[in-house]
Amino acid sequence: TFYVGSNPPSEILSIYNLVLDTKNMVEENTKSWILASSLDEVARTMITSKGYGDYFVHGLGHGIGIDIHEPPRINPVSQEILQENNVITIEPGIYVPKRFGIRIEDTIIVGRDSVVKLTSHPYELAIA
Repeated sequence: TFYVGSNPPSEILSIYNLVLDTKNMVEENTKSWILASSLDEVARTMITSKGYGDYFVHGLGHGIGIDIHEPPRINPVSQEILQENNVITIEPGIYVPKRFGIRIEDTIIVGRDSVVKLTSHPYELAIA
């Protein structure tokens, strides 16, 4: 995520940290044999508790394989169960209309009790 300008407003920094904390919390709760929708619920609960639930307007993630978007879908209505070795994205985001949006995404492999991150990049907000 990039901020264009010299000093990001505190609201942007706060929301950036909320999205990052949400991504991390979801990854900590990801393991095989759970409903994909339960991960979406973790993210929505966290974001809603800070007053931004109306601004999380997409599903939390999806599988990646032959296609860039494929099952399992990770959204509030998904009945899919995560399987060991699924490759999925975790990508919470908050979009404040006509102002700004923040999304942070990782690609991970679902393990029996934890995940393996396939993406490696810095998580600090880039200021340009």
